[in-house]
Amino acid sequence: MRIAAMLFVAAIGAWLGIFLSGTVRAEVGPVETGLSLRPAWRGETVVDASPLGTLTFRTHDAPLRLRITLENIDQDRARALLEDPRLADRLPATIEDDLLAGVRMLVIRSLLCAGAGALLAVLMVYKRPKVALVGLLAASVALAATGVLAVVTFRPKSLVEPRYSGLIAAAPSLVGSAEAIVSRFESYRSQLTKLVTNVSKLYETASTLPVYEPDPKTIRVLHVSDIHINPIAWNVIRSLKTQFAVDLIIDTGDISDHGTRAENAFVDEIGGLDVPYVYVRGNHDSMTTERAVKRQKNAVVLDDQTRTVAGLKIYGLGDPRFTPDKSVPIDSDSSALARFARAHLPNVKKPDVVAVHDPDVGRGFSGTTPLVLAGHTHERKTTRLKTGTRMLVQGSTGGAGLRALEHAQPTPVQASVLYFDRETKRLQAWDDITLGGLGEQSVYIQRHVEANPQRMISPEPENAPTPSGPITGTPKPTAGSSLWHQGQSSPMLQGSPTEGDRES
Repeated sequence: MRIAAMLFVAAIGAWLGIFLSGTVRAEVGPVETGLSLRPAWRGETVVDASPLGTLTFRTHDAPLRLRITLENIDQDRARALLEDPRLADRLPATIEDDLLAGVRMLVIRSLLCAGAGALLAVLMVYKRPKVALVGLLAASVALAATGVLAVVTFRPKSLVEPRYSGLIAAAPSLVGSAEAIVSRFESYRSQLTKLVTNVSKLYETASTLPVYEPDPKTIRVLHVSDIHINPIAWNVIRSLKTQFAVDLIIDTGDISDHGTRAENAFVDEIGGLDVPYVYVRGNHDSMTTERAVKRQKNAVVLDDQTRTVAGLKIYGLGDPRFTPDKSVPIDSDSSALARFARAHLPNVKKPDVVAVHDPDVGRGFSGTTPLVLAGHTHERKTTRLKTGTRMLVQGSTGGAGLRALEHAQPTPVQASVLYFDRETKRLQAWDDITLGGLGEQSVYIQRHVEANPQRMISPEPENAPTPSGPITGTPKPTAGSSLWHQGQSSPMLQGSPTEGDRES
């Protein structure tokens, strides 16, 4: 029993030693990498290309995980490899040699740290050098057995069968299956050349981006809109949530397409996101849709309400229209929507963010908040209003759903990550992410930095002319019958619809 206890202590010390062994830096071809070895329940090799995603290979059965992190690219060396055919021909062998050298250094360091951990753990517990040496010997035997198991169970075929996650999940459709790559290496090499060129450009562009370094206290918000029951949006949202470590998600409406009960199952994905999901109703969302979202455990549905979520005070207002109801005429113009917003101004108590669906409604909250988030138009746009309020209009995170087929060019899939200072609650910067639409494969990330985060927000002048028009109470939008938000004073919309109101 005492021997078993000593072996257990030695094992714990060895694993702790491996955990503390750190990361080995190695240049693999033109890429600067970090290599680390950690205990794991199953053997695998993970290539981390954050924020694009990861590739996971089931390379062995030993309980060890080898993680290779791509940290930087030597642009001069990459350019030389691309321009000189002789260097390009030697690239596979160079990468193999560099990688083996890095892994060899990592294994040596991990073994030394594991041995030291086992020795110190047994010595601290039993305080007898001889027992500590026995523990070291036992740990050495166990580590040797683990290494032999890793070598014996190594599966070369696993290198052509990776599991993709994150944005890089589009890689198979970009370059074909891994087995096809092996059988048609020359074709793949031309694709690899393009990939390396594009990644080099990415790093070169990143070096010239406006400087903003989010600190651990930053509140990160993922802004999405106009999903239109496109399931691809959930893949994008999950990936961005993980890669950018967001604290909450704000959805500015049109998660549905027709607002029917049959579409309710689509919103069940919200419950698996594990972060607060703030939602305001769009003109394609019925009250049936809103109730389905509200049933999700992490959903925060706002309709003329204010809630503090993840440190941000957010006011949300659902869209007054329900476009799919063809039995009710939808006559709305920008001034009528602005009147609808102003009718709710008494309920707005200095929020950090206002979330609405239509930008015309958003303009009605100018001067009441530093930031208004909207969607509806399927075109991303940002405007700083005269009052100092910034309005961010999101594109379609669902690529406009089936509407993507209505235009010559597919509608891109768009979302943004917003960075707020936790103390001031002001927007500091935001990253706009754009993915190619239906049938396209591309990813663009653009950084914007707020020039004056602490600028004064001035209310609209009180003597500003107020648009005339009757204001009456009307029922809430439900699938099939109603148009307006019940219980709130809302203007009767008059005039012809704008381009953005026509089934957008």
